[in-house]
Amino acid sequence: MKLDALLLIFLLGAGTAGAQGVREHTRLAGPKGTKITDSQAAALTLTLSAVSPRLIQTWVRTAGTIDKAGKTLGASLSGREATLVKVGQRVRAFPPSSKSSMYQAYITRVVPRAGGGVDVEASLKAPGRQNAALYVMEIVVEQGPFLSVPNEAIIEEGDRHIVYVLQQPGQYVPTEIHTGIQGELFTHVLDGVSDEAQVVTFGSFFIDAEHKLKGAEQSPQGPQDLPGPPVRP
Repeated sequence: MKLDALLLIFLLGAGTAGAQGVREHTRLAGPKGTKITDSQAAALTLTLSAVSPRLIQTWVRTAGTIDKAGKTLGASLSGREATLVKVGQRVRAFPPSSKSSMYQAYITRVVPRAGGGVDVEASLKAPGRQNAALYVMEIVVEQGPFLSVPNEAIIEEGDRHIVYVLQQPGQYVPTEIHTGIQGELFTHVLDGVSDEAQVVTFGSFFIDAEHKLKGAEQSPQGPQDLPGPPVRP
């Protein structure tokens, strides 16, 4: 299978809802795994990553204001989000009028409020944008170490989450996983793959396209044989 053909299948796979039905049909009829040659792997820059415990980071987003000196951001949080914020956490901040102007800061103060929730302050590493009083604050929260895979390894198909697992050299098997917390870089895996299993990260969509194509070739019922819309009398 040539790389150009794989790329074409991948692009066509992002089509209409009708195409989604074809993909589901061909997956059921497809082979258990997909073989990729060394030359294909090199052309695709195929990358593998081990399933392993990693620190998963999420973020709490809130609105904040900046002081007159342009050095300190302040915000108020309530509910569960208030319990996640602690001194020392990293903050990304930007004015709504200029999302490209990203500023780095750190939480320097967390003060509980009488009615619940907390008031927080974050010190900017550099002065904020002039004439910008309001900021969007994204507070990076460490949820803890969990068995996880990189986000780019996961292929979403409706409610299903698929990863391609290395079974043997050059052989990759689509495997459904159930996920928990999704972080910035990694997603918690509840079940489906074991610790130290090797999953495809960069190149997973091309392998998925190859797998679907082989399934379509081996299926006795091609896409043209799929039931059409009901005919009205």
